[in-house]
Amino acid sequence: MMLTVSDRILKGGPVAHIWTTVTLATISTLALAATPARAADPPSTDTNAVSMDLDVIARRLDIARQQIQPSLGASTYQFTPQALETIPQGENAPLNQVLLQAPGVAQDSFGQIHLRGEHANVQFRINGVELPEGLSVFGQALTSRFANSVTLITGALPAQYGFQTAGVIDIQTKTGTTNPGLSLSMYGGSWNWLEPSFDYGGRAGPVDWYVTGDFLRNDRGIENPTSSFNAIHDTTNQFHGLAYVSGIIDPDTRISMILGGYTGQFQIPNNPGQPTSGLVVNGVSDFNSALLNENQYEATQFAVLSLQKHVGDIDMQISGFTRRSTLSFSPDPLGDLLFNGISQQANRTTWASGVQGDGSWRINDQHTLRAGFLAQGESNTTGTFSQVLPVDDTGMQTTDVPLGIGQNSYKAGGLYGIYVQDEWRILPTLTINFGARFDIVDEFTHESQLSPRINVVWKPTATTTLHAGYSRYFVPPPFEIVSTTTVASFLGTTAAPAVQQNDPVRAERSNYFDVGVNQAIIPGLTVGVDAYYKIAKNLIDEGQFGAPIILTAFNYAQGRVDGIEGTASYDRGPWSIYGNLAYSRAMGKNIVSAQFNFAPDELAFISQNFIHLDHDQLWTGSAGVAYTLNGDTDHPTRFSVDALVQSGLRASTDTIPNGRALPTYGVVNLSIVQKLNAGVGRGTELRLDVLNVGDAVYEIRDGTGVGVGAPQFGLRRTILAGLTQRF
Repeated sequence: MMLTVSDRILKGGPVAHIWTTVTLATISTLALAATPARAADPPSTDTNAVSMDLDVIARRLDIARQQIQPSLGASTYQFTPQALETIPQGENAPLNQVLLQAPGVAQDSFGQIHLRGEHANVQFRINGVELPEGLSVFGQALTSRFANSVTLITGALPAQYGFQTAGVIDIQTKTGTTNPGLSLSMYGGSWNWLEPSFDYGGRAGPVDWYVTGDFLRNDRGIENPTSSFNAIHDTTNQFHGLAYVSGIIDPDTRISMILGGYTGQFQIPNNPGQPTSGLVVNGVSDFNSALLNENQYEATQFAVLSLQKHVGDIDMQISGFTRRSTLSFSPDPLGDLLFNGISQQANRTTWASGVQGDGSWRINDQHTLRAGFLAQGESNTTGTFSQVLPVDDTGMQTTDVPLGIGQNSYKAGGLYGIYVQDEWRILPTLTINFGARFDIVDEFTHESQLSPRINVVWKPTATTTLHAGYSRYFVPPPFEIVSTTTVASFLGTTAAPAVQQNDPVRAERSNYFDVGVNQAIIPGLTVGVDAYYKIAKNLIDEGQFGAPIILTAFNYAQGRVDGIEGTASYDRGPWSIYGNLAYSRAMGKNIVSAQFNFAPDELAFISQNFIHLDHDQLWTGSAGVAYTLNGDTDHPTRFSVDALVQSGLRASTDTIPNGRALPTYGVVNLSIVQKLNAGVGRGTELRLDVLNVGDAVYEIRDGTGVGVGAPQFGLRRTILAGLTQRF
């Protein structure tokens, strides 16, 4: 019998989106065909034959690894190597910009994205291994430069996906096999943009390696808080690096290691002409807001060590992982006091390490049993030093001499999860995948849950696939951003909160339903529709409260999220065309944790009324066209254009928190890529990208809304060019 899994795949270019059908029969046939010669066979003395055997073994192990953790019944959107190469900016594009081309992905400030009306709660996997969450706010530790492919998995997730469940971003890294040789690149343009990069891959016998790195400097590190073309005080310096090495021990065993790192320095851009709060600090009461000097530093390092093994009908992978993440915010000592009543130096470090194991057992043609576990320990060290001013009972300043308040905390805890599920192929065209997982969080909160999961995939015709699923979710609060502030320390100062209640953040529990269908109309043309509905208790949201750009988690007692996504694509010959349109509605009621961050009138209104979440966006659309000229020559030219339309995130009115939507906006990007055979190395590539061709002025945030700290405007017209030489 045959399992059918329906996946939306972006291939051939940023705008080549097709639905494809992957069957276990096809995979099994390929795996059997790829089986290398055993010890009983005569040894080969042909070097090319040995290399081919190693290629076949590596491919077979790749297929087996993917089958350990399939996305049965979930909504899957994949960016292939060709797609990642062709999108505007190519492999220089930040990962969030790549994902905005998928349906149901909303753009936010600080490079954040929202999947299906969720705030954060996104799980990142690298070669199937789940990475712990980090502290990066402005930068991204994982980039598209590392990726051979990127897959976005949403909907009713199978049992192997726990903890972060808004969506799974699974990155399959480049290797020395997929990207052999040396490549050097220089990229840059507007905003003093300078981005040199390199990658180098190869293989020596059974050992495969790949290493890449880039440095980025420009004057648009963070969104401009004003609509002006140029931002004030907005320079960033960033570095990303990744190294991959794997060794094939025998035809059924592979060991691999990944090392990665990211550092980012960011100036916090200024909004000129802002009034001070009327306070006086050491005799000074005036300050030019254009001269503020706030800065943030972020760094992340991670490592993954994996052992993959195939034994008969059993495939398994066990991995050890670790991730260290640091963040430091430096205020403007005088300016922050005059504008905000507090100047706070904040430092935070998190360290998470653990073990993940996954396995599958093909019992017979009807049943494949899968099971696994994850055990992760975490520690969180927080330190703040705040300068504030004393006030009396009426809130009037009693002295202009600042008072220092230091707070430090350390907390350790852990996450633990196990799962089991059975893929039951009832008929050649009908498969049910059912199972459950049990999760425990032992951190700032101590909770557990048994979560059943079930997905049904039915393929009534060769061109039609339907799926439906239900998942019970358990989402622990993000350990690294739970507030440890002692509210009482700030009483009698300019930083005293109007509300002193600070109940602990709890785990979110929800029921998630998803149903979808896709249809191939004619060769090359496919359409799809997917709908979802979520009911949540203790829905987790995040916000920025105060000058340090460190997000803080809190709960709504009740939450509900629903939406529908439509996709269409045509991929034929030199043409690739796609379009996505998504509707989403995310609501919450009654804030029940970290209440001191909110105003009393906000809390009172929200306690009695459902409100839009601040990141709720009604409509999201993306579309694009790509054409390849001279595609069958050694000098092809790719032209592409893509567009993003967003109906606007939420802002508050005078009476209703998050009571209105910001204006709709649209952005168009152009890209031209020319490959040349100039007789140097393995080829030369020229790239020209124009982002926001029409120089649209659009506001992502206006500074109001629940948990929103400041206004942000989108990137203005940006012209970038690059040269890549491969050896």
